[in-house]
Amino acid sequence: MKVLMLDPPKAMLDERRRLGLDGRDEMWDGVLHMVPPPGEPHQGISSELFLILAPLAKRRGLDPRMETGLFRSEHDYRIPDQLYRRPEHRSGRGAEGADLVVEIRSPGDETYEKIEFYAAAGVRELLVVHPDDRRAEVFRAVGTRLLPVQATGGVLGLETLGVELRTTAGALHLTWDDGSAQV
Repeated sequence: MKVLMLDPPKAMLDERRRLGLDGRDEMWDGVLHMVPPPGEPHQGISSELFLILAPLAKRRGLDPRMETGLFRSEHDYRIPDQLYRRPEHRSGRGAEGADLVVEIRSPGDETYEKIEFYAAAGVRELLVVHPDDRRAEVFRAVGTRLLPVQATGGVLGLETLGVELRTTAGALHLTWDDGSAQV
């Protein structure tokens, strides 16, 4: 369901904030997108993936973050499920750039509508994971766009972390120089 409120009641927005329901809300060029909390499949795979990717990111000098705002301005930001940024991209409100963002799909989400924003924000790679079948997609910066990466022999690569991804038998397999894991 999508709802457009041209003039939302301040009391409603205050109540969402008071109850902590606004933590994943995003601002798209001044338009508030109220994002519902993720379900169990989404949270489960996101947590497992973060536990694997965060140490790899740290070894490469990146700061791993979950559900941190990626800002282009005060009125234009998105909140990816995971964000991996260089120290110079830190800001008091979240991040002002990122090497890698991860989006875990949920029914009816706006993952694909965010790709243009992520490209404009300077994201080098976007990893999209589908919890139901553990399928992964990678988008990589080419010029000013994030374009889909084609798998070679069923394997996708994340250049930012030096990780290869492949899905077999309903599991996402990750491999890197000195290790491997499966989600």
